[in-house]
Order: sequence, then C-alpha cells, then structure tokens
Amino acid sequence: MARRKRRRKRSRSRSRPVPAPAPGRAPAKSKDEIAREQLEPLREGERPLAVTIAAIVAALIALSNMVGWIAGIEVDNQSFSAGEVLPPVIVMVVAAVGMWYSRYWAVLGFEAILAILIVIIAIALTTASNVLAVVVSVAIIGAAGTLFWFLVKSLARIQMPERSPR
Repeated sequence: MARRKRRRKRSRSRSRPVPAPAPGRAPAKSKDEIAREQLEPLREGERPLAVTIAAIVAALIALSNMVGWIAGIEVDNQSFSAGEVLPPVIVMVVAAVGMWYSRYWAVLGFEAILAILIVIIAIALTTASNVLAVVVSVAIIGAAGTLFWFLVKSLARIQMPERSPR
C-alpha cells in the first residue's frame, strides 16, 4: 500500500512542467559550470606539478622493484620470480611515461592504483601488530591520499581527447 502512494507521488512530481526562467533573466549557472569556466587548459608541453610528482613516484616504484628483484631481496624468506615482478614494473613504467607526457588515461589509471593501494593499506591497518606498522600505514595512506587529491584537480585540466566521428 505504501509503495503505491510513493509511486503516485513520484509520477505526479515528474509530470509537472518545469517553470521557465523569468523574462530578462538568465538561468543561474551551476557550480560545475562555474568551475569549468575557471579552468585553464594546459598549454602545449605543460604538465601540472602533481602529475610530474606522480610520474616520478611511479618511476621510483618501478625502479625499486627491479633493483630489489635483481639484488635478490626476500620477503618472509620468499624470493620472487620474474613473472611476479615484471608485470607491476611494466605497469608502473607505462604509467610514469604516460603521466610524463600528461596523458589522461595514465593519470586516471594511476589514480585507480592509488585508490586500490589506499584501501589495501587501510584494511592491513586493522591488523597492525605494532606501532611502527601503524605509523608506516598511516604515512602511506596520507601520502597516497594527498597525491590522489591533487591528481584529481590536475586531471580536470588535462582534457580527455575528443573522439572523431566514425
């Protein structure tokens, strides 16, 4: 019975005509439209600072993984094979190069990696067994979250390329 009343209310509200703006007045701009107007598109060859930092971070992650693997570093007495090390290294190198050239897809992909990292570290934080683990986890979440935030702002300036009509 209650569902029918809700449906009736919804259908009534949908059928009402939207009032036209008063004559001589322009419709108010939304916050999104105002924010878009304030954005400056990137100049040729320009790269936002956050994107540059993210490219360097991705390159350092790839480099540290390769150096660790070549040096034979073990984690919990376990060494890693090339099949376990090379795919993440390749992803980080591709992300670093793509972000260095201010590619939309690279910044968006790196943001997805950061989001996954933040979630994984937050889950791991629930099982931290000592103060050092808590401090390191909070530091990683803070750094990744800050970089994520500034990449979102930078991504707004890097316009996704227009698709050509078929």
